[in-house]
Amino acid sequence: MRSDALRKGLERAPHRSLLKAMGYTDEEIRRPLVGIAHAHNEIIAGHVHLDRIVAAVKDGIRMAGGTPIAFATIGVCDGLAMNHTGMKYSLASREIIADSVEIMAMAHPFDALVMVPNCDKVTPGMLMAMLRVNIPALMVSGGPMLTGRFQGKDVHLVSVFEGVGRVRANTMSLEELAELEDKACPGCGSCAGMFTANSMNCLTEAIGLGLPGNGTIPAVAAARIRLAKQAGMAVMDLLAKNIRPRDIASAAAFENAMAVDMALGCSTNTVLHVPAIAHEAGVELPLSHFNEVSGRTPHLCSLIPGGPHSLQQLDEAGGVAAVMQELCRTEAGLNLEVMTVTGKTLGENLQGVKTRDSEVIRPVTNPYHKVGGIGVLYGNLAPDGAVVKQSAVADEMLVHRGPARVFDSESAAHGAILDGKIKPGDVVIIRYCGPRGGPGMPEMLSPTAAIIGMGLGKKVALITDGRFSGGTQGACIGHVSPEAADGGPIALVAEGDEISIDIPNHRLELQVAADELEKRRQAWTPPPPKITTGYAARYAAMVSSGSTGAILR
Repeated sequence: MRSDALRKGLERAPHRSLLKAMGYTDEEIRRPLVGIAHAHNEIIAGHVHLDRIVAAVKDGIRMAGGTPIAFATIGVCDGLAMNHTGMKYSLASREIIADSVEIMAMAHPFDALVMVPNCDKVTPGMLMAMLRVNIPALMVSGGPMLTGRFQGKDVHLVSVFEGVGRVRANTMSLEELAELEDKACPGCGSCAGMFTANSMNCLTEAIGLGLPGNGTIPAVAAARIRLAKQAGMAVMDLLAKNIRPRDIASAAAFENAMAVDMALGCSTNTVLHVPAIAHEAGVELPLSHFNEVSGRTPHLCSLIPGGPHSLQQLDEAGGVAAVMQELCRTEAGLNLEVMTVTGKTLGENLQGVKTRDSEVIRPVTNPYHKVGGIGVLYGNLAPDGAVVKQSAVADEMLVHRGPARVFDSESAAHGAILDGKIKPGDVVIIRYCGPRGGPGMPEMLSPTAAIIGMGLGKKVALITDGRFSGGTQGACIGHVSPEAADGGPIALVAEGDEISIDIPNHRLELQVAADELEKRRQAWTPPPPKITTGYAARYAAMVSSGSTGAILR
């Protein structure tokens, strides 16, 4: 056992004494020691209930003969961090989470690990650590929040962001917004909809590192507690069989997960996180590969925010397993021989799985779109690529050409949108918001939600070297690479330049002659860093491009 280095032999009497100081008995010390990395706190709605999930995981570990030992890590609520300096620290927190779990698992030689996250950067950060440490491990998330109800419709956090724009557009009163605010988020869980947190929890299941149901069982369901107990028991089985994360997270497993990503219409942030997770597994996923998978994978689920269906409805329809079963019917299919944390292959897991609602999970013969939910665009504005959630773009905006409205910060663009200064046809450019320039590649839910709220969702495009919340809908193109802070072409765009967008053909072009762009490049000077001290400054100095997953050099 790995933990023998901590507890066995004459020289380890002091170590055993410290364990006994916490109340561990000799019998508990003799059993396999299973670390539980969790992010329970009282600042994130998706994490406030994780103490109950952790307690259930402990029960499962004890039932299977192990000794559970819990420890915490940090977590950032993207919703609370949105549209102020805090958002510069959100993506950057992913590396802190990965490093902190690695440190705990190496300093204290656990025999196995269970990861208990729920929200945006915590899930990928823990997955990165799981693959880095590579001891028997699995993940069980806290589950999605239920949708709220307002004026006879399902609502969620993004509804409130969009409500701000509706108030400014005089289509909603302040009193209605206050009522919506009370009803949009009815309880704990990761924000309702196929936003980043739920996207990553579903893809954890698709890779094979989470049990069936990990991505979709609601946070408040008793089934979520049962799943956590099953996770505790399952990790003991993984330990007995010595099945490790890198045995599961193969290149074929990531191919499967990318297909599920496309079928579900997941957040564009998956294009940052999946390559970063794969990197820890020694699997390289170039950005262009997302287009290849998208081209052969139909979009089968129309989920909030781009469609009408909730995560609860997806769960009732059969969840991620039913989506994967349906994808087996495509020409490319899925690799069914990959191992999963059930101790069985994917093919064995899918035996007997059926779709229970063919509108929520459509058959491959009748998809919502013939291609997947995410597209990568290239062109002289994004030589290294840019990312769009094409399944959430109105048909009218799939091909668009319009004048650039240029802003060097999110706040300036957000103010202009709310003040009515953005007109139909405009292409809003928000730059110096990349991994290095942001720093931290801040999400831009406020301006995108304001565009929707102001009634411009089918008339205005937004392009940035930053990124978007999974709650974004509309013609919103992010991750433009190289970023402005590195002298990418987006730094050279001038007010009024024509921008051409062709999502079906994966093109993003700045309609300015090459010689003119070279003149602008010669005159361009990089701006000073926005943060010069502390972790954000160190992060900016070390982070790579968004096109490579914003991993640290």
